[in-house]
Amino acid sequence: MGVLFRLAWLELKLFLREPLTVVFSLALPLIFLFVLGGVFGNEPTQPGDEIVYRGVGGMNYYVPAYLGLVVASVCVMSIPAHLAGNRERGVLKRYHASSVGVVAVAGAEVVVAFVLSTVSAVILLIAAALAYDFEWPDSVPGVIGVFVFITAGFAAFGILLGSVLPTARAAQAIGMVIWFVMLFLGGAGPPPEVMTGAMQTMLDLIPLWHAVKVMQDAWLGLDAGLSWLVFAGIGAVSAPLGLYFFRWE
Repeated sequence: MGVLFRLAWLELKLFLREPLTVVFSLALPLIFLFVLGGVFGNEPTQPGDEIVYRGVGGMNYYVPAYLGLVVASVCVMSIPAHLAGNRERGVLKRYHASSVGVVAVAGAEVVVAFVLSTVSAVILLIAAALAYDFEWPDSVPGVIGVFVFITAGFAAFGILLGSVLPTARAAQAIGMVIWFVMLFLGGAGPPPEVMTGAMQTMLDLIPLWHAVKVMQDAWLGLDAGLSWLVFAGIGAVSAPLGLYFFRWE
């Protein structure tokens, strides 16, 4: 355990030497939150109107949704690029030569994902609270538990990407494509109710959509349905595949 946390501390310091990646991961969700908040406000659906935002106000919908998005930003854009970059620079090779196991390396990336996701989430909540009036959760421990759940799942997915993608540039490009697809088709962009039939069908294929529903379940009491199982399955499949395909050089 001591090796894991020493390695995580080292990885965090290496990560912070890539300020563009860090700022990109932390700032993008915040920018989109303010854009959508300015466009849609926080008026709930009125009786007789078409239901949007699952029946709640726009900001009530988006604040918990963007907690999922900040985790996806760190784990899908930053972690894979960092892991692939470490491979390119020979950092992973030196770890391997020092008898550091793949589980320790992956575990350190998970710790880094938790630290950066938590910082990003706190910044998001402070900024949203200063700018908007929205509904806070009834159960803060429940929200924290869900946050841990989705961070673990997305971290496993990010480590899988970092394990199979050959270079940091490829990881950045593919991670960004996946992130923008999840943003616009995963419930964190346009309201799902205004999407076309084909786009709504794609929702169930987007990991972020299930993370959003799970977070809104804990935050707003909205039924997540099978999204708990689906997202757990994503993490359960990604974790062993990431370890299996992991390459030191």
